[in-house]
Amino acid sequence: MAESDKGRGALAMGGVAAILASTCCLGPLVLVTLGISGAWIANLRVLEPYRSLFIAVALVAMFLAWRRIFRPVAVCKPDDLCAVPQVRRSYKIIFWGVAGLVLMAIGFPYLLPLFY
Repeated sequence: MAESDKGRGALAMGGVAAILASTCCLGPLVLVTLGISGAWIANLRVLEPYRSLFIAVALVAMFLAWRRIFRPVAVCKPDDLCAVPQVRRSYKIIFWGVAGLVLMAIGFPYLLPLFY
């Protein structure tokens, strides 16, 4: 994997893990709110035992992405993507969006009783 792709890969892995971590709890609520219903929604609870594993993977991936995205520009080589300001800014915006997903995955089960 190229040096410039490591931050993107870790960020994508963190996003996927955050979505999987919230599937058991947040997923059914979002689907019902959107008007999508059915008995199959109860099958999403099968993923609940893996929630802590998904959160751990998301946190490790976010840490690795943070190390790659928020490093000083002086460390980047001039021809790397991390030296381009627009790329750095977009990676930072995506990073904070994924961080929000991870926080929702961690905190939502505690807020869930307020919605039902």
